Amino acid sequence: MLYFIISVLVLAGLLFIPVSKLIWVFSVRRLQRKTKTELTQAEIDGQLNRARFLSIFLCLIFSFLFNLQITGLPANG
Repeated sequence: MLYFIISVLVLAGLLFIPVSKLIWVFSVRRLQRKTKTELTQAEIDGQLNRARFLSIFLCLIFSFLFNLQITGLPANG
C-alpha cells in the first residue's frame, strides 16, 4: 500500500511541471485569440496560477489510474 501511494505521488510530481506548462500555453493562446489583444503580465500570471491548480488534480488522477492499471489494486496488508 505504501509503495502504491509513493509511486502515485512520484509520478504526479514528475508530470506536474510539463503538464502545467502545456495547460498554461494553451490557455494563454486561447485567451489571446479570444480577445485579439496581447495579454498583460497580470493576466498571464493568472493563467499560470489557473494552470497549476488544474494540473495538480489532472496529474494526481492520471497517476492514480496509471499505477492502478500497472500494479493493480493495493492490498490491505
